[in-house]
Amino acid sequence: MTAAPPSLLPFRDPRLPFARRVEDLLSRLTVEEKAAFLHQFVPAVERLGVAAFRTGQEALHGVAWMGPATVFPQAVGLGATWNPGLVRRVGEAVSRELRAMRARDERVGLNVWAPVVNPLRHPLWGRNEEGYSEDARLTSVLAAAYTRGLRGDHPVYWRSAPVLKHWLAHNNETDRDTASSSVRPRVLHEYDLRAFRGAVEAGAVAGVMPAYNLVNGRPNHVSPYLRDPLRTWTDQELLVCSDAGAPSNLVDSEHYFDTHEQALAASLRAGVDSFTDHGEDSATTVGRIRKALDEGLLEEADLDRAVARQLSVRLRLGEFDPDGGPHARDHAFDTPEHQALAEEAAEQAVVLLKNDEGVLPLAPGARVAVVGLLADECKVDWYSGALIRGRTPLAGLRERFGAERVEFAKGVDRALLRTAAGSFLRVPRAAGALGSARDAEGALDPALLTGRTDLPPLTTGETGTEFAVVDWGEGVLTLRAPDGRHLSVAEDGYVRASADRPGGWVVQETFRLEPHEDGHLLRHLGTGRYVTVGADGVRVAEDGGAGEVFRTVRTARGEEAVAAVAAGADVVVVVAGNDPHINGRETEDRGTLLLPAHQERLLRAARAANPRTVLALVSSYPYAVDVEDVPAVLWSAHGGQAAGTALARVLAGDVSPSGRLPQTWYADDADLPSLLDYDLIASRQTYLYFEGRPLFPFGHGLSYAAFAYRDLSVRIEGDAVRVSFSLTNVGGVAAAEVAQLYVRAVAPSVPRPRRELVAHRRAVLEPGRTSVVSFDVPRAQLAFWDVALDRPRVEAGAYEFLVGASSEDVRLRATVTVDGEPAVPRPVPERGIDAASFDEQSGVEIVDRTKVDGDAVTPVGGERGELLYRSCDFGSGVTGVVVEVSGAGSVELFLGDGSPAVRLGPEGPTAGPYDYAVLSAPLAARGVHDLRVRLRGALRLARIGFTG
Repeated sequence: MTAAPPSLLPFRDPRLPFARRVEDLLSRLTVEEKAAFLHQFVPAVERLGVAAFRTGQEALHGVAWMGPATVFPQAVGLGATWNPGLVRRVGEAVSRELRAMRARDERVGLNVWAPVVNPLRHPLWGRNEEGYSEDARLTSVLAAAYTRGLRGDHPVYWRSAPVLKHWLAHNNETDRDTASSSVRPRVLHEYDLRAFRGAVEAGAVAGVMPAYNLVNGRPNHVSPYLRDPLRTWTDQELLVCSDAGAPSNLVDSEHYFDTHEQALAASLRAGVDSFTDHGEDSATTVGRIRKALDEGLLEEADLDRAVARQLSVRLRLGEFDPDGGPHARDHAFDTPEHQALAEEAAEQAVVLLKNDEGVLPLAPGARVAVVGLLADECKVDWYSGALIRGRTPLAGLRERFGAERVEFAKGVDRALLRTAAGSFLRVPRAAGALGSARDAEGALDPALLTGRTDLPPLTTGETGTEFAVVDWGEGVLTLRAPDGRHLSVAEDGYVRASADRPGGWVVQETFRLEPHEDGHLLRHLGTGRYVTVGADGVRVAEDGGAGEVFRTVRTARGEEAVAAVAAGADVVVVVAGNDPHINGRETEDRGTLLLPAHQERLLRAARAANPRTVLALVSSYPYAVDVEDVPAVLWSAHGGQAAGTALARVLAGDVSPSGRLPQTWYADDADLPSLLDYDLIASRQTYLYFEGRPLFPFGHGLSYAAFAYRDLSVRIEGDAVRVSFSLTNVGGVAAAEVAQLYVRAVAPSVPRPRRELVAHRRAVLEPGRTSVVSFDVPRAQLAFWDVALDRPRVEAGAYEFLVGASSEDVRLRATVTVDGEPAVPRPVPERGIDAASFDEQSGVEIVDRTKVDGDAVTPVGGERGELLYRSCDFGSGVTGVVVEVSGAGSVELFLGDGSPAVRLGPEGPTAGPYDYAVLSAPLAARGVHDLRVRLRGALRLARIGFTG
């Protein structure tokens, strides 16, 4: 080892190429140091002057978890802006706040775990709020914009290093660490990979994070796709960071490997570079790496490859430059510019869904009733920072119209809880009860934050405390004391009025009343235990312990208060929606699209008292709600610190709404397939394939202006289709229109989308002004994944280009004929058939052929399934068929010519799922036929070949 002072070592010389600097530093590290570098929390190497480092700083819509920061709209709200320029500016602001916060708190990291680029395939996914859109292209465009903002514009150095989440096909929290997403090749390449590819190719991505789930039977943390295609999309070194606890899951919950050493070695060789496991304690991970080296499962070169990728990222961040790089002082925090940007983003995220009878914008001087559970709330979510300031809808409207003209009713029910002995639950007085918000100080892992124990627990007495009771749906309740504190349970098990809001990794502020005898048991959902009353206070019972039987004494109904203020107003604004920590969040999928019954009651009460009712939905996800008799409806995601101001400005007409829905709003739960059904082609998911009538379609959003689309021109120019049209503001106010371009194949040889977004443009026009909008659509963008060729193919034929204001509001259309490759039959004698390359399937899921790579198929649940392979060309003739199978069961093959079936199956179960038997049978075929395959039993089919 060199004895040169660290300041003189080559890896600190900014004049040298990055590759040379990485090589130098890597050569100076011992094997033990390299092993330690593979954990999330990288220790310092003091002899080289190398500081400690950690991967993973959450910053999805502002710096999260590290205390106060500017809070922008949720990601799905940024998606509703359809504005990549705005999203990029938000990313820039976030990265500058990161730098500013790190300057005063070294816990703040620069390796940013954001954005989430999983397309929002299914609206019941608990993490819907974290994604941008159900459309892969729009997701990719916005992700590229956000990462470019996070990265910065310097040609070499990065302001922060963004990591995309969650690779791959991850849209369920239910069984998320054990469920396998069965993703056919077309869906994989046309949908899930597409969202990641565009962002990576844009050049501002430092890495990806594999998801907890499995894809086609193989955990994402050992996926071959981390090598190809991911790392083929860019010349940049990509740092792949595991999700928290996922390395241990490979053994503990997934049982995919027998030992943790095998699992870690397989992950590292697959392309994972940094292991997020066991919190800040790296000893377990480092011990496993050392043992894997001793057992010959790893070589030092495997460590070198991963450490070099990390060092490459750290160099780009300027860490090893003597002056810290050009971004060392490129920071700003809570500036007026950031505050204005937060308001602008919140305004553009508001979507006007319906506006009948001229209700909106509100008339100047109107008397407004603002009602609803979210009317005086500015909600944050799990990936929010702590609010420096926050404006609720009520505050925004009172500021805009004057407090004297705005009345308010929250609409909570109020109740006393009486014990079987006749006493009532009571919140005792306590000094300093309100305290500070739980996230005010920040934490590297907020899941470790615990509830307050400095306050006295609830007691009982002859008089009780009247609680504000809110039912958030599916029977999930919160109970709030008169001073605003929520009932919560701390680690000691006592119930206290102690929380400023519901929150935490496991929410401790939710309860459920369960009928029992002539009263109710009160179950605390965070612990699963019943609430009981003891001499030392109210607490949750021990596991399996009995709970107190309570009788609820209702003292007020929320709808009565709502009706009272609604009746005396010119217009009533009902603010409804969700709390981002309840019924739909990380770890918890939703059970229904329906608006909770409590809020339905408030909406109906307001509408009955005042027909001029506006429903303002503020939520992390779509709802199915009957708005037939509601004249005006808006939606916004939780809009961050400026949410209330933005909503008030839109309602007042100070700004015309310009948000557009980033996902389909379905009318009914029956419109949705299973949450775990990832075959969006077969199950007709998203606007691409859905054939029903949505409540509101993808891309929908109204304006206070009107726009005319004219003069469509569609022509082929070289390898692109040139589309142009004029857009005119024919309304009376300045406004933004989001012009959308879709395409569909007119007569495709395989099922293709009903229409697919290929371009969009947000144009701001004054009244009477016209803009000419032009798009160049590369011919390659019309391709689909041809399973017979195992590559993209642009099919020759007619394509219809549709221009309009949403996926269903088409104003102009034209058809052109595009040159391409004709459909050709599968040359099966030469190439055989990979079983997963089917055209259609029923009752089949894709599984892993081996633990390293490849796919096979199997009947769901070991029962029966069918596969269809279209247009198989047997040429001049074959005489036999060969199948590779494992397990136990049978394979039957049918040709489309009506000839008898050929049946094959192992005589007994093979040794294991990865031990394949090669079986053969006579089969005479020539020419082109469809091939139908029927599977029975717990059998895996990997490949079909032909002989003769």
